[in-house]
Amino acid sequence: MAHSTVSETSSTITEPKRTKPMLKIWLDGQLVDEDQAKVSVFDHGLLYGDGVFEGIRIYNHRILKLHSHLERWYRSAEKIRLTPAYNIDEMDKAMRETVKANNLRDGYIRSLFTRGYGDLGLNPFICPTAGTIIIADSIQLYPPELYETGIPVVVADRPRLPVQCLDPSVKSLNYLNNIMAKIEAIEAGVLEAIMLNIEGNVTECTGDNLFMITDGKIYTPPVSDGLLGGITRQWVIDEIGPDCGHPVEERHIKIDEVLNADEVFLTGTGAEIIGVNKIDDRVLSDGKVGPISSKLIARFKERVAENAPED
Repeated sequence: MAHSTVSETSSTITEPKRTKPMLKIWLDGQLVDEDQAKVSVFDHGLLYGDGVFEGIRIYNHRILKLHSHLERWYRSAEKIRLTPAYNIDEMDKAMRETVKANNLRDGYIRSLFTRGYGDLGLNPFICPTAGTIIIADSIQLYPPELYETGIPVVVADRPRLPVQCLDPSVKSLNYLNNIMAKIEAIEAGVLEAIMLNIEGNVTECTGDNLFMITDGKIYTPPVSDGLLGGITRQWVIDEIGPDCGHPVEERHIKIDEVLNADEVFLTGTGAEIIGVNKIDDRVLSDGKVGPISSKLIARFKERVAENAPED
């Protein structure tokens, strides 16, 4: 999406020049040009972060784990008592239409349900119709070279919100907890931060799930510790890890275990699988992507290249 910028010499808002064709956005039942894809300033998704979303990857014209993402999207909506304006089959069709309209062979889909138009009060039930937005575009979350060398991360001071306060399985439009930890990472000169819960257990990073490898065994925190059950995370647990001869165990993990692990890697729709080479001042895997992590990354690439599963 094009973002407005403010001139240094004037308060006039100008639009930067585009370097690629105008996108087609699926908005409330129809495809429109991106400069016409607008929502009301009274939409509770904007006013209060009241809504849910999904991020989905496209590989070779196939939408990776589309059905899993759709099911999670609708589960999130149900948990916040938001009734989508369209059913799951209609959204499946709409996503494919949006990908085709933007001529994407590989790319990324961002789909959103907002609470919809309301007033300045908190009551969500005065919003008569939920909003629906589908964006399909290209994506590059991390520089390509980091997939070869590994990514450095830090441990955030800010804890993850307790499960009792906000169900982590709800992929809501309000990511402020993650964003504040992301700011810590950026101010430390890196792109990701590990978040702990208030009990001191490792949960996830600001946008990715975390795995560690010790003595050839792969471990990852359970969702009960306060993390989103990522679709890529689950694929690694169910298939990618076992395919490589490395089953995954879910258990509570302390940060000292991660700092002393043989290897650490992150997973996410945008991130795919990426190795970690440093946490704070602790260098991992001799400062590079570890051998088991490399094997998992290679297997992931094989699977999405040959026939990315849509289930």
